[in-house]
Order: sequence, then structure tokens, then C-alpha cells
Amino acid sequence: MDSVISVSASTLILLLIPLLFTVFMIISLLHVKKKNQLHKVFIIVFVLLALWFIGLIAQIILSNRFNINPIYFEYFIYISACFTPVLIFFLAKIFTHTKINIKRLDLLLFVIPIISLIVLWTNDYHHLFYKYYSISMEYSEFGPYMFVHSIYSYILMIIACIMLIKYSIKNSGFFSKQSILIFIGALAPLLVNIAGYTGIISLSVYSTPISFTIGILCFALSAFKLQFFNTTPIALQKIVDRISDGYIIINEDNHIIDFNKTFLTMLKIHSKIRNKDFFDFIKNSSQESKETLSTLEKSFNQIKQNPNQTLILDQFDSKLNKYFSVEISGIVSEQNLLGILILFKDTTQHMLDLQTISNNQETLMEKERLASLGQLIGGIAHNLKTPIMSISGAAEGLNDLIKEYDTSIGDPEVNEQDHHEIAKDMSTWIAKIKTHTEYMSDVITAVKGQAVTLSTDNDISFTVEELLKRINILMKHELKNAIIYLNVSMKADENTIIHGDVNSLVQVINNMISNAIQAYNGKPEQTIDLIVEKDDEHNNLIISIKDYGSGIPKSVKDKLFKEMITTKGKNGTGLGLYMSYSTIRAHFNGNMTVESEDGKGSTFSIILPL
Repeated sequence: MDSVISVSASTLILLLIPLLFTVFMIISLLHVKKKNQLHKVFIIVFVLLALWFIGLIAQIILSNRFNINPIYFEYFIYISACFTPVLIFFLAKIFTHTKINIKRLDLLLFVIPIISLIVLWTNDYHHLFYKYYSISMEYSEFGPYMFVHSIYSYILMIIACIMLIKYSIKNSGFFSKQSILIFIGALAPLLVNIAGYTGIISLSVYSTPISFTIGILCFALSAFKLQFFNTTPIALQKIVDRISDGYIIINEDNHIIDFNKTFLTMLKIHSKIRNKDFFDFIKNSSQESKETLSTLEKSFNQIKQNPNQTLILDQFDSKLNKYFSVEISGIVSEQNLLGILILFKDTTQHMLDLQTISNNQETLMEKERLASLGQLIGGIAHNLKTPIMSISGAAEGLNDLIKEYDTSIGDPEVNEQDHHEIAKDMSTWIAKIKTHTEYMSDVITAVKGQAVTLSTDNDISFTVEELLKRINILMKHELKNAIIYLNVSMKADENTIIHGDVNSLVQVINNMISNAIQAYNGKPEQTIDLIVEKDDEHNNLIISIKDYGSGIPKSVKDKLFKEMITTKGKNGTGLGLYMSYSTIRAHFNGNMTVESEDGKGSTFSIILPL
């Protein structure tokens, strides 16, 4: 009897220690002000363990003193034993996801534990759970249902172990403190139970809850002492402390739970900010960082309302004299908002580089303008040469007629009919002069407009007819010189009104025609189609320039309009097409497309909304 009491006393002490620990943990967790899902599940698990230990202690004390069959205490103890594996599974799931939505399907996990309790409580009638019960597992004789219950519990625990171990290694590394604790906590109850049920070592029924307590203790240490779950693991998988961008993570309760040194350095923050309320932190920030941080409050609330969106803000901080690109996104797992991740990228150097590029581009554009102006001057020289020579010839003709008329005065042989014929010839020459001067006026108007558009923009309205007239005047010389024919196919009303700067559009189309001429590589007697049609469905006017030349390689075609690229080698810069696309987008709110087949030609289309 003394030996029995001695064993019971030592076992009682062994059970009292973890009981006190579980009670301490329950009290500690209940004092946490803002409990998340993991806190709540830990509380339930510790309550189950406490009940488990209370039942075992009652079994030791009361079964000997009052000669009560120990199995009857199992009826109470197994409430914890049946549900603890399920709760450990949920614990692992929350651990790895930070927060989960418990669905109806998840509740099915409790079906087997409930059946197990019913089978145990009615064991006296069928002995499906125990054929013979003993507090020493090696002397117990289990019924067939015990194996169903055990296999189910082991499966849940093995899955939980795999989830936790895989998660901890992925987040913290194999040899980190968190990984080691979780590894021990996951395997302790599993190995103890397997060893006991298989008879590898002699264990009592008291070994199982103690091993579970060891496991839960390891989980609790990694979660609370090392703040493992508080660091928003989903975000930490992607962020390391030495990245060049600054970041800050705010949890769902608006508390700052993580950041990196770059963030502190970038915004010149010297105070301790971890676990502080984000909005209080903004209010109390230094003047240097306050200007940048204050703009985040509205965006922060917007992300809370729609966690799946990402907001990107470009901001200049006058206090810091820096440009920032700020990206704000929700950290979401299974449609649950776990927190908000804010990334800060210092784009100051990038903005300075863009300014340099912009200045260089202005230089290139100025060169292109001068080249275009030179081309216009060449066109002027040719277009005005013919009418000037014709006017000069007409002046000579008029001069001869004037001399003839002057000598005819007083000549009796010159009759009235002769005077009328002289007057008629003079009228003919004057009509020719008028025609040529009108043509010269049109050329000067077109050229003047093109010269002006190189430096200014005029938002006016014009007709398709006026557009084509200017194109014909300005491209006549180049087409004639290359012996290329321009076929105009009009599939829209010539009086269709286009809104914008006519000179800019003329320059774009002329550039397209010049490119089409060059696509023939100097081969004469070729054709270019200029097609004007209306898209009634989208209310657009489409102007297409089609050639049947060499075409554009696919590698070049994919980059057109996106960057300055040319197929002319050293003879081209690609700026003309790039500027044309920019002009259509910026000044006409339109678009440009290209279709090309290598060796068969290309079609450039200008799409203008009406």
C-alpha cells in the first residue's frame, strides 16, 4: 500500500506542476486586452489541458480513497483527450495563416471526437473502446473503436506537425529558435503517444497530457515570448531587413508591428515605434517625417475598406527634399485582413535621372524640328519654283502685249477686233498669274502652319478636305522626286470635322508618308495608299497609310511607339515616329496602330475620336 501511495504522490506532483502552468497561462491570456484568434484558441487548449489534469488528479486521489473504478474518471478526462488533437490542428492552421475563417466543413472535424465520447460513455455495454482498462497503457486492452479514435487523432496531429514544421523552417530557417521549439512541441505528444500505444516503452495514461503540455508550452513560447505570430509572417517571407526600400507593417488593430532600418533612416525617425498606434505615431512624428506620413491616413482607411487593392502614391517631401513612391497594400489571407504593408521607395535619384532624360529628349526633339524645318524649306523651294517661273513667263507675255498695244495706237490697220484680242490675251495671262499666286499662297500658309507647330499648339477645328489639301501641297515634291504615287481612298465625308491642331496632324501624316516612301528603298514607280474612313461604331476617324515595301521585323514592331527605334540604321533616330505617336495621344486623345508583314509592307493607322 505504501508503494502505491508513493507512486501516486510522485505522479500527483508531476501533474500538479503542468496544471499550475496551464492555469497561469489561462490567466495571462485572459489579461491580454486585444485578443486575436490565436490567443482565443490557446485559451481553449489550455482550458482543456487544465481539465485533463484536474480529471487525472481526481482519479489518483479519489479512486484509491473511495475505491472508485478509474475508468469512470476517463469519461471526464476524455472530453479533453478527444478534442485536444482537433484544437491543435486548428492551432497549427491559425499559426501558419495568422487568421482563418472557420467554415461549416471544419466543424465536421468534431464528429469523430463526439462519437468517441459516446462510445466511451457506453463502453460497459459493448466494450468497443476498452476491453480492459488500466492506468498503465501496456496492461490496457483496447477495443476496436479505440484504434479508430487513435488513428484519427494521430492523423490530425501529424498534419499539424507537418504544417508547423514546414512553416517554421520556411519563415525562420531550420536552426532558428522558433523552428527548434515548434519541432519539439509538434513531435513530443506524437512520439509519446505512439510509443505508449505500441508498447515500445511502458507509460501511464498520465504521460499523454504531460507530453501535450510540453508541446503547447513550446508553441506558446515561440508565439508569445519570441513574438512569432505577431510579425505578420506572410509579409516577412518577402521582406528582409537589408532591402533598399523601407517598409512598415501595421496590424488590424492599427499597431506598428514591424519595420526595417531603411524606413527609419529614410524618414529620419529616431524614436521607438514598435507596438505604437499608427495614428498616434503620425501625430507625434518629427517635422521631417510628418509631411510624408500624414498623407497615408486616408489611404490607410481606404485599404481597410477594400483590402485586395494596392494604392501607389508619388510624393515629394519638401522637409526631406526627397521624392517617394509609396505602395500601400493589404496583407490578406483567406479573405481576412491581417494587416497593412506600406513600402517606401526613395525615387529622388530616379526623378533627377528622368529630368536629365527629359532635357536630352528636348535636345533631340529640337534637332528633329530643325530637320523637319530643313525638309520644309526644300519643299518650299521646289513648290514655289514652278509657279514663280510661270508668273515670270506671264509677266514677259504681258510685257510683249503692252508693247504691241502701245505701237498699235494710231495705227489705222489695227481695228477694234485687234484691240479685243490683245485684251483677251492679257486677261489670259492675268488669270494664269492669279492661279499661280493662289497656289503660292496655299503653300506659304501650309508651310507657315508647319513651322509654327514645331513650337506651339493650336487647338482648332478643321475638315478632312482641308487636311488632305495641305498634305498634298507639302508632300507633292517628295513624292514626285521619289517617283511614288499617292492614292487617296476617301471612305468618309470630306466635310467631317476634326478637332485639334491641323498642322500637328499634317506633320504626323507627312512623317508616315515619308516612312512609306523610304520603305521602298529608292525603288520607283510604287504606290502608297492613303485611306480615310469612319468607324461609326466607336465614332472614330481612321486615317491609314499603307505601303507595299519591305515591312517591319517583328522584333522592331513590338517596340514601336514604346521607345525610339528605327529600321534605318545610322540614317534614322526613331524620334519621328515616337513624336508622332506622342502627338496623337497628347493632342488628339487618339491612338496609333501598325500592321506589318515582313517583305509585304506595312499599314500605319491613326485613330482620331470625333
